[in-house]
Amino acid sequence: METVLNGLTPEACLVYLDDIIIVGKSFEEHLSNLRRVFEKLKEAKLKLNPSKCNLFRHEVNYLGHIISAEGVRTDPQKVSAVKDWRRPKNVHELRSFLGLCTYYRRFVKGFSSITRPLHRLTENKQKFLWTDECEEAFNSLKAALISSPILVYPDPESNSFLTRTQAMKVSEQFYPKKLTAKNMSSHTGASVFQSLKEITASPEKNYWPL
Repeated sequence: METVLNGLTPEACLVYLDDIIIVGKSFEEHLSNLRRVFEKLKEAKLKLNPSKCNLFRHEVNYLGHIISAEGVRTDPQKVSAVKDWRRPKNVHELRSFLGLCTYYRRFVKGFSSITRPLHRLTENKQKFLWTDECEEAFNSLKAALISSPILVYPDPESNSFLTRTQAMKVSEQFYPKKLTAKNMSSHTGASVFQSLKEITASPEKNYWPL
């Protein structure tokens, strides 16, 4: 599908496997982007299932996330499962819990630090011993996901961006192409991005989305 819609992403649409989300800053732009996508699909002799199409929505549920003009937030139905999750009694139950939480890790600041005691229990030949530290990490993670923020889109007019990655605790600041003396002297407006890929030797890597 990415090959078919090549040239339209990410300005007009986003693609994941056979799922397509078509965007637009205005109703007119949205109509134009719809037309462009439909023409590409028609050229490729592909058809859409009307029952699976949602048109002219202010927000959509896409891959477990709610996407709107405001930004991206977690799916309340998915997160509600975390709220009622019982304390894991073995490694299998703990891995199931961590698997769900890791999918939404970008919404939790300091995710790696919070989950470190829990990931240690999943290591090979590690005795499953639930400590007070594990209990605190478990409850902190649930609370963070339940109250997770909306991730806003980066502002292209911002003076600069600050990127933050989990891997090796590295941060980097970069500026837009049109850099002026005024931009340099103004206060930095920071937009935080969490990396999807992290390199480490810890057992956490088994749960990270790559």
